[in-house]
Amino acid sequence: MRLVDKICVITGASNGMGAAEAKLFAKEGAQVILCDIQDQLGKSLATDINESGFSANYVHLDVTKEDQWESLISFITKEFGRLDVLVNNAGISSSGPDFLDTEQFDKVMHVNSRSVFLGMKSVIPLMVKQSKGSIVNISSVSGIIAQNYVHMGYSASKAAVRLMTKSVAVKYATKGIRANSVHPGILPPMTTSQGTADPEVRKGMISDVPMGRAGLVEEVGNAVLFLASDESSYITGAELPVDGGLTAK
Repeated sequence: MRLVDKICVITGASNGMGAAEAKLFAKEGAQVILCDIQDQLGKSLATDINESGFSANYVHLDVTKEDQWESLISFITKEFGRLDVLVNNAGISSSGPDFLDTEQFDKVMHVNSRSVFLGMKSVIPLMVKQSKGSIVNISSVSGIIAQNYVHMGYSASKAAVRLMTKSVAVKYATKGIRANSVHPGILPPMTTSQGTADPEVRKGMISDVPMGRAGLVEEVGNAVLFLASDESSYITGAELPVDGGLTAK
């Protein structure tokens, strides 16, 4: 197994991509700490993982609240004494009809970008102390290329994640910390999706993908697993598209 005895935090882990990552990490031997604001779903998933013979805890975490990050780190330090992996997966979509809506811009930047900053700020001191750690930040192809069906705030938020990741990778490389970003392409619609959930819009989106199909959350999970594991020990500051060739065009 590829994550045996590693302590791994995954945010936004109650459903979708985060849940897929949590299940995969647990099967690979990790002690998974699922974090989300959807408590019922998160607790249920943690129970399912434990009843399957693997190890998981659920901790309520609003990723935009610094005090809740501090509480999470206190819990991890007390219960496990270390943290090996952070996956900043939590985020929201923004594909509403108003491309220039200021409120939507502020909201998506707050959730998608500031939360990643807070997550890294919170775990880096612990990882520096132990001289080791892997951070995997979930960005998007929208952080690499422009797409006319998403709000510019979403693109900006994911581009910010991309460069924050590189900044941390360079700054803390000598401290044993690796930081990489994963950039999913067209996937099943998020629960916060609006315009991109429309069948006609999705048809056009998928037509742009060289492989001619949407991706699976498990396919993203496999990329995250690789970057979290020691198999990627000489990789930091990288951006890994999981997009069926979309950004290669």
